[in-house]
Amino acid sequence: MAKQDMEDSGRAAAVQSVDRALLVMEIIAKLGQAGVTEIAAELGVHKSTVSRLITVLESRGYVEQLSDRGKYRLGFSIVRLAGSTSAQVDLVSQSQGACNALAAESGETTNIAVLDGNRIINIVEAIGPGSIALRSWVGQSCPAHATSSGKVLLAGLEPAEMRKRVGTKLEAFTANTLTKVADLAAQLAQVRANGWADVREELEIGLNAVAAPVYDHNGVMVAALSVSGPSYRMSQDRFAQMAQLTIKSAAGISRRLGYLG
Repeated sequence: MAKQDMEDSGRAAAVQSVDRALLVMEIIAKLGQAGVTEIAAELGVHKSTVSRLITVLESRGYVEQLSDRGKYRLGFSIVRLAGSTSAQVDLVSQSQGACNALAAESGETTNIAVLDGNRIINIVEAIGPGSIALRSWVGQSCPAHATSSGKVLLAGLEPAEMRKRVGTKLEAFTANTLTKVADLAAQLAQVRANGWADVREELEIGLNAVAAPVYDHNGVMVAALSVSGPSYRMSQDRFAQMAQLTIKSAAGISRRLGYLG
């Protein structure tokens, strides 16, 4: 067999194993609890195949064996994943009203963003009365080092983790973009001291923004709330005023998420 054929065969087998593992969990979810024999019958495969899948799933906490009964139920890892999803849904539901109110008060576009590696993803948006919506930022992924939300979220990381995420070279998008990690680190220290971040035409020429952190009930920074607008209207001399509005709104979201700090 040619090398390429062997690689294709290996990938197909891996995909089949993943598909079967997911089906095993769906079967257990449907039945509440199930043994290897029942699962094998549902899948139409040999019991040894199911045993191998169960062993892997059990090692990762996705299924657990009921003592002395030979049957399995879904494990805590499923609950953990579901909790992560519901937490994000809760963040969206609790943030929209605050985004709407802040957009109305500031006259500019507001967003809630979360950190994804070295980028941010905007998950909530509201358009202010002074904004002309040429596009939506919801679902958009942007480089963290060139956005106000990204700077807030990077500032919440340990310095070593921040450097690991951003790497050794920062991409330039305009002449104002920070391209040296040392300069970014220095600015993030200032962000931590101030409690808010700004960008000055660093992602796009003509676009300025400020952002503040949002915390969950454990005191963990989970998102950033930003206000962005055209530089001719949201000039740098308005940053401090906008920042105070943003901090207040972000604190309100944090309280609704259970943060008591």
